[in-house]
Amino acid sequence: MTIFQVAQNWLAQDPDAETRAELEKLITAAQSDEKAKAELTSRFDGRLQFGTAGLRGRLQAGSQGMNRVLVAQAAGGLAEFVKDYDKEPSIVIGYDGRKNSDVFARDTAEIMAAAGIKTYLLPRKLPTPVLAFAIQYFDTTAGVMVTASHNPPEDNGYKVYLGKENGGGQIVSPADKEIAALIDKVASGDIRDLPRSQDFTVLDDEVVNAYIEKTASLAKQPKAEINYVYTAMHGVGHEVLSKTLEKAGLPQPHLVTEQIQPDGSFPTVNFPNPEEKGALDLAIKLAKEKNAEFIIANDPDADRLAVAVPDEQGNWKPLHGNVIGCFLGWYLAKQFQSQGKNGVLACSLVSSPALAEIAKKYGLQSEETLTGFKYIGKVENLLFGFEEALGYLVDPDKVRDKDGISAAITFLDLVCSLKQEGKTIADYTAEFVKEFGAYVSGQISIRVCDLAEIGKLMAALRNTPPAEIGGFKVTEFIDHTKTERQNDILVFILENGSRLIVRPSGTEPKIKFYLDAKGTDAENAELVLAQFDGSVRSLLRQEQYGKQDC
Repeated sequence: MTIFQVAQNWLAQDPDAETRAELEKLITAAQSDEKAKAELTSRFDGRLQFGTAGLRGRLQAGSQGMNRVLVAQAAGGLAEFVKDYDKEPSIVIGYDGRKNSDVFARDTAEIMAAAGIKTYLLPRKLPTPVLAFAIQYFDTTAGVMVTASHNPPEDNGYKVYLGKENGGGQIVSPADKEIAALIDKVASGDIRDLPRSQDFTVLDDEVVNAYIEKTASLAKQPKAEINYVYTAMHGVGHEVLSKTLEKAGLPQPHLVTEQIQPDGSFPTVNFPNPEEKGALDLAIKLAKEKNAEFIIANDPDADRLAVAVPDEQGNWKPLHGNVIGCFLGWYLAKQFQSQGKNGVLACSLVSSPALAEIAKKYGLQSEETLTGFKYIGKVENLLFGFEEALGYLVDPDKVRDKDGISAAITFLDLVCSLKQEGKTIADYTAEFVKEFGAYVSGQISIRVCDLAEIGKLMAALRNTPPAEIGGFKVTEFIDHTKTERQNDILVFILENGSRLIVRPSGTEPKIKFYLDAKGTDAENAELVLAQFDGSVRSLLRQEQYGKQDC
């Protein structure tokens, strides 16, 4: 078939007026314009690939975009998988505040219901952790969350979970490949042939209230006055967090009103990611006005938590995800020890090595996993897990995914415990350094337009690894494509104890460099990290590594 025939076939199936008009316009332009024809060809050059992260891509017509045709194909394939997986299949579906999230969720519910699967749809746009909780609450076979988390406004996504014996966590291989094959089978036909049904249950607030009650119970300390700021980053976190705070008896924050209501266009930020430079500017402005002690922020689907604090000069600085993770891990490890609990503190291998030291001190086990909560959530006897990208799992018995709401409650509980002792977050930081040492982390991200550039750079680093970085010898080089992890991750250990880990992003067109260092004290550690960062950037600017702009 010609590209025009492929596009017309897609167009005939598309139930959405907006993407139909978009595609019709592009087909017409492509008849006489080579640039438009190239764009049309790229829209159908393969398919948006379904993997362990589900689907995530740009909202646009064509097989390489997130749209109603692609989502219907995904739902059809997933329905077949769920029916094979469980004799009495069931599924719960949630969605966030992004454009078309509700539409994709309802399309999925209709296709699942028609396939004979007991189907629940969450009552409104809600955080991803509520969906993850609902899988265990209803003991469903699977779950779907329509979200692109902290991606740009133009994107959306489709995240799949498996319940029952899988525990309610995100899918891992080989389930992703099996689902992808079934999706391809559906895609070879016409989505108009997929039956649909309205015979699904739109849930009331029972499950939301159950999540709120369970999460509120994580706050155990006597309550204290706390002066802090919160932003939902134009996402869906505020309603559930506010009700959880009320249930827990914790004080309400000052709100960044411009960012508190769900808005999929994310008008006040370039990227709705608390890690991105400038994302917390409005929150910092309000924090200065209110003389706040700290800022907490959720990303748009509220599965992550960011924290920012002022330094001695009053300059506001976000805490690194490793710092938050180790602070929560230390706080909880003390509780686990006093309760006589035995289990595992886990983090991804690109996260701080300090968590293992915490576990060791309190008689707990530690484990490093591949990146992502799909792996952390599967750790047996898990007590707490985190990854440096602002993801924390503090209540694995009820939610097997990162949860920015429960992490916020636990962080506030930590602050309350400090106030009982007349201490501040700065005091807690100093005590951590005294107890475990001054661990610091950094990250360099290189964003690419052509995904092939990621493979080229990874190949260059793999085939000609540097013998030294910043004057320090590389004493150990690990290529995880050749280990049991079988993953595209490179690790460089330096003779001074610093560590560099390189991996492609699983959700964005980026290659990421994770830097970990340790110093004699906080000031020295920052100096070591700054020198390490500069050395890595200098290395990447060399011709053999593609003269990267970083």
